[in-house]
Amino acid sequence: MEIAAFCRQSRVVVVAGKGGVGKSTVVAALGRMAADAGLSVLIVELEGRPGIGEAFGGSEALGYDESDLYRAGGGAAGGGAVVRARRITPDDALLEYLADHGLRRVSKRLVSSGVLDIVATAIPGIRDVLVLGKVKRLEQDQVADLVVLDAPATGHAVTFLTSARGLLGVARGGPVRTQATEVAALLADPARCQVILVTLPEEMPVSETIEAAYLVEDRAGVRLGPVVVNGLTALTPGLGVPAAEAARAAGVHVDPAELHALEAARLFRLRRAELQAEQVDRLARELPLPQLRLPALLSGSVGPAELAVLADALAAEVDALAPELAST
Repeated sequence: MEIAAFCRQSRVVVVAGKGGVGKSTVVAALGRMAADAGLSVLIVELEGRPGIGEAFGGSEALGYDESDLYRAGGGAAGGGAVVRARRITPDDALLEYLADHGLRRVSKRLVSSGVLDIVATAIPGIRDVLVLGKVKRLEQDQVADLVVLDAPATGHAVTFLTSARGLLGVARGGPVRTQATEVAALLADPARCQVILVTLPEEMPVSETIEAAYLVEDRAGVRLGPVVVNGLTALTPGLGVPAAEAARAAGVHVDPAELHALEAARLFRLRRAELQAEQVDRLARELPLPQLRLPALLSGSVGPAELAVLADALAAEVDALAPELAST
C-alpha cells in the first residue's frame, strides 16, 4: 500500500501497547515514516518521558509548547514534511478549555488549588476526556496531516479510550457531556481516528494485546489498524548449520570450548525465533488484523540511526500491505 495513503486513512492514530513493548519507539518510527512520505506530523505525548525526543536526537522530555523534531530530507524551516511534538496533561487541557470559555483569569488558580483533583474524584474519566478533547481540537484545527498519540500502557489505555462513553452514561447535560459526545464521535469515525496496538512476539504481550483489542473495539467503538509486532529476531544466513560443520567448511580451527559456546548461541537463536513465530501465528489466528513486523535492534537505546532503520522497516511493511487489508 502507498505509504502516504496509509498515513492519511485517519487523521489521528492512537498507538497503545503493554509497557516495555516499544510503543513510544513505534510512535517515533510512524512519525518519521509519515514525514518521509511528505506529510506533516504532530506527536502528542502524555507521560513526560524523554524517549520520543531521544529517538530524534534530543535530550529532554517534551513540553506543552511544540518542538520540531525532524524535517524530511533536511528540508528548510516551513517545509511540510516535518515531525513536531508536544506533551498534553489534564491540567494543561483544563487550563486551555477554561481560557477558551472566558475563564482565563481564574483558570490557573482553579488548577493550582486542586480543583481538578476534586472534579476527577467526583467525575471518573474526566481527566482522560480533557486530554482527548484537546486531541480532538487539534484534529479539528488540522494542525498537521497526521496526529500520532502515544497512549498510556494497555491497562490504562482501555480506560482512557472508553472514558468518553462512560461519561455519557452519567452526564446528562452541560459542557462535560458536550465534550464527551465530541470525543466519542472522534473515536467512532474511522476517517478521523484509529488505534494501532504494539506487541512483542511473546506470550504475555500477545495475550494482553488480543484482550485489549476486543475491549477497545467493543467499548470505545474505535477502528483497529494493523498490529505492530516489534522486536522480531532475524535469522541470519547459515544459522541452520551446526557450528562444528560451519567451522570445517570454512577450514578454520575453533577451540572446543568456543565451539560449544557458538553452538549454544546458535540453538538459542533458533529456538527464540521458533517461539516468536508461534506467538506471531497465534496472534494472527486470534486477532485477524494485518501485521506490521519490526526487527529487534542490537542497540540498547534508540537514537536517530536506529529510528531510521525502524522507519524504513515500517515503510517496507506498509508498502507490502494490500490496500483492502490495511483498512480492515
